[in-house]
Amino acid sequence: MIYLELLLGFLLVGCFSFGGAYGAIPLIKEVVMSYGWLSEDMFAYFVAVSESTPGPIMVNLATYIGSSQGGFFGALIATISVITPAFLIILLIVTILKRAFENSYVKVCLKGIEPCVIGIILATGLVMMVENMVSDIGNFEVDLVAAIITAALLILAGIYKKICKKAIPPILLILTAAMMGVFLY
Repeated sequence: MIYLELLLGFLLVGCFSFGGAYGAIPLIKEVVMSYGWLSEDMFAYFVAVSESTPGPIMVNLATYIGSSQGGFFGALIATISVITPAFLIILLIVTILKRAFENSYVKVCLKGIEPCVIGIILATGLVMMVENMVSDIGNFEVDLVAAIITAALLILAGIYKKICKKAIPPILLILTAAMMGVFLY
């Protein structure tokens, strides 16, 4: 039964996530919580591990969740389920709809979707930041170490942008956050 749930849950994620992995995290969270596969804390942990592991975050997350619920075959089913819709859609676009991208109406529609995707990614980042910094939302207890790490990363990103005139590479932020977490926790 778990294999069928993983198949259906991650096919849903693969079919309806738009804008990449960060845009898919809320949908993955919704699926995971609806099936009761993980607690919210464990889900946040899985997201953190997926972000720091090489490869696409959405695929890593599906693999880890599938593995935690159904072992090797659960990981295989979840991974294949989450990538199959995108693979088929890209295959369809490349073979049949290649000329559609030259259509001005299609270009306008895709341009209209961009701000929505940016908003979803920003909202996901802000929610994750607040969830990591506030240990008890009801009493609004702030985890001081998490707040210090977040502030330090924001300052580092700002200084890097000012000095190098470009955005800081995400891998540098991930490694810095990991080192700070190891030393401060």
